[in-house]
Amino acid sequence: MAEGPDTEAVRSYLGDLQDRFCVALAGLDAQARFREDAWARAGGGGGRTRVLADGAVFEQAGVNFSQVCGDRLPASATAGRSELAGRGFEAMGVSLVVHPQNPYVPSSHLNVRFFIAQRPNESPLWWFGGSFDLTPYYGFDEDCVHWHHSARATCQPFGEAVYLRYKQWCDEYFFLKHRDEPRGIGGLFFDDLGPGGLPGGDGTGGFAACFAFLRAVAECYPAAYLPIVERRRATPYGERERAFQKYRRGRYVEFNLVCDRGTLFGLQSGGRTESILMSLPPQVSFRYDWMPEPGSPEARLYEHFLVPRDWLAD
Repeated sequence: MAEGPDTEAVRSYLGDLQDRFCVALAGLDAQARFREDAWARAGGGGGRTRVLADGAVFEQAGVNFSQVCGDRLPASATAGRSELAGRGFEAMGVSLVVHPQNPYVPSSHLNVRFFIAQRPNESPLWWFGGSFDLTPYYGFDEDCVHWHHSARATCQPFGEAVYLRYKQWCDEYFFLKHRDEPRGIGGLFFDDLGPGGLPGGDGTGGFAACFAFLRAVAECYPAAYLPIVERRRATPYGERERAFQKYRRGRYVEFNLVCDRGTLFGLQSGGRTESILMSLPPQVSFRYDWMPEPGSPEARLYEHFLVPRDWLAD
């Protein structure tokens, strides 16, 4: 008999993960405290939104936990998977977005999630998904190498092909097609991780193995991101760097509102709008047809960092 999903184990893990992420972020910013809003969804379920704002290190950091259910999956979840249409569902996850004060500290994002879709007299369909990516404004090679080294080390116990597949998927997903431009330097992205298993595996992919991979990705994040924050948080900056940071944050807004499937799922499934949009940066600017000065540090972001590349090749 196939191994069934343990939804309670996932829920317990994700709730604890939110707590630990908040402790880790607050530990770097003694000036700020998380505000918590518990919310209920009319169609079933709810969540906890925690937002840290106006800190010395983090201008805004949000860590969401949600667990929602319903009679029918929204269109954003069934597109490309016709077997899911008309099924009831339960979805749970943790989403984290960090927007630092200092332009030399990159923004970052992590999301891990679990879905189960059911129909009477049929076996449930379940899968995991997740991602993390890094969005620098003024990039540093050593930070990018550290970030991707952490991602590869996380994937290696699950098979040599895993990092390459999910790194490529991340590059493809966090890409603004209307700008022909990556959002940042990528990381990992995976979805539909269920009984089919991980790429390069034996194809069995039981619940325990898939859940283990989701936990590995989540546990990797603090060690991948927080050392970069520590390394760059005290770098001097002025109005020029701050203005460029706000301008580039506009790309973050564009991606989340135009491209991101998670934002669309949250809105289509009747989630709490304020919690869904906490991913947006607090201060943003838009400048019409602005171009960086050739040879400037701002131009270097486009030429050296916002290009798909193998950061571990050298």
